[in-house]
Amino acid sequence: MGDADQATLAAGNGKARIDFQTAPARYRHWKLTIDGDIATLLLDVDEKGAMFGGYELKLNSYDLGVDIELADALERLRFEHPQVRALVLRSAKPRVFCAGANIRMLAGASHAHKVNFCKFTNETRNGIEDLSAHSGLKSICAINGTAAGGGYELALATDYIILVDDGTAAVSLPELPLLAVLPGTGGLTRVSDKRKVRRDHADVFCTTEEGVKGKRAVEWRLVDTAVPGSKFDETVAARAKAFAAQSHRGGEGPGVALTPLQRTFAADGVEYGAVSVEFQRAARIATVTLRGPVVPPPASAEAMLALGAEFWPLQLARELDDAILNIRLNELEVAAIVFKSSGDPDRVLAYDRFLDAHKDRWLAREIRHLWKRVLKRVDLTSRSLVTLIDQGSCFAGSLAELPFASDRSYMLAPTRPSPASGGGLGWGHDNKPPATLALDDVNFGAYPMANGLNRLACRFLADPADLDAAKAERGKMLDAERAQQLGLVTFALDDIDWDDEVRVFLEERASFSPDALTGLEANLRFAGPETMESKIFARLTAWQNWIFQRPNAIGDEGALKRYGTGQKPVFDTRRV
Repeated sequence: MGDADQATLAAGNGKARIDFQTAPARYRHWKLTIDGDIATLLLDVDEKGAMFGGYELKLNSYDLGVDIELADALERLRFEHPQVRALVLRSAKPRVFCAGANIRMLAGASHAHKVNFCKFTNETRNGIEDLSAHSGLKSICAINGTAAGGGYELALATDYIILVDDGTAAVSLPELPLLAVLPGTGGLTRVSDKRKVRRDHADVFCTTEEGVKGKRAVEWRLVDTAVPGSKFDETVAARAKAFAAQSHRGGEGPGVALTPLQRTFAADGVEYGAVSVEFQRAARIATVTLRGPVVPPPASAEAMLALGAEFWPLQLARELDDAILNIRLNELEVAAIVFKSSGDPDRVLAYDRFLDAHKDRWLAREIRHLWKRVLKRVDLTSRSLVTLIDQGSCFAGSLAELPFASDRSYMLAPTRPSPASGGGLGWGHDNKPPATLALDDVNFGAYPMANGLNRLACRFLADPADLDAAKAERGKMLDAERAQQLGLVTFALDDIDWDDEVRVFLEERASFSPDALTGLEANLRFAGPETMESKIFARLTAWQNWIFQRPNAIGDEGALKRYGTGQKPVFDTRRV
């Protein structure tokens, strides 16, 4: 079944499934062009191309479908165009860059969709910053007119903002005066933390509908430069060339085509090449099983490049990312995601060591950065996360990050004498290998969380000696007892207790308030320091989640519902 057919299948909530897979030939809103080492992403939103009915995407406003294309284009720049050293974002429409998130879409969307939409757009903008910081691909936003709300947020994600100074072009975050909602968490945070705009200037900026223009926008640090229309294109081109000349990026050889994922949707699950997702809808559980590699790593970096999107670490990361996004947006009744794995842990470690050995090659580096972003997506998913490490599992190296990303982890320990082992300890009712957990160098820095720490460092904040003890066990196949001694798993259970303990935990989790669980998990997952990235998502979880449910914004007389009707909103004026 092709992607186009699969996209028409109903999701678990009975509605049309939102599909996160696309390709440049199918874009309706963006045009990606490559000219040597400079790429241009041209925003030309199709007004009639809304993801849902009831609104038009006027003035380059966007919905989730627009951002899905942007996220896809960024991934293709990473993998298909390693020669690109600078990126320009600009508009194809005259006198407008982007009017931000479509207001009619926000007014009509469910609360869950609004919040998940905001989360995905922020993850995509973080991806632009990740491209700059770690892949050497600097970006420029060329604002030829209005950049409002989410449109200015998109600009803020780039390294350099050029505003045309024509007396009308302006940047703005007008959500508060117009819609009674929080100016996008990513926008506010980047204004204060990234661009370091003064608090009083930011207060004026965020409460002024018309925004800030020209010279003042530069003086207030809202943009980097403002130039007259006659010099606009020349200035954009010069800055792009300068960024390209300074970049350390430049992959040798051709890129890797991100071929369509092979997926089969069914009523109770999704089957990929290396990932399976099973839905137990009555129990509100999604079980995600990751399959380890069936063959050893290739013999050389050239062979890795030849495998392309079928290279196991790249394939698995793309499939896991798609599976998580599908659960987030299409399976809203799911209370818990259970991670399982199957395969040879030694072979998983061999692939990690292969990537380490070829870390000077662009493809190996980009695969590691992709895994980092996918694991962050897991961290930020508002579901209870649990990992079950049982017989035949391969949670080793990169895959061991999933137990550390989970809210809890359970590991199967040996129990009774087994005839198959000649009287030794048994591992259940079949002859699968015993449950093990294995660490390697990759677990100690390659995959930082939003707070800047790796998951084990975050886990062992209380005593760095615990982190050192875990590091000393790299490369060993740890059994349940040793893993629990080291603090790597929550519980080690024998097979007598295994089924009941896991069942009780999952039933309990499904019985709790989803709202309370979201607050609990968001507070517990990111201990330690705060970064701009962790602030963005903490504020999204708390403030945006709350404000989007308040009648001042979404009530029948609220600002979102009355916007454009000529009627003023009616506010409950009590501060809470």
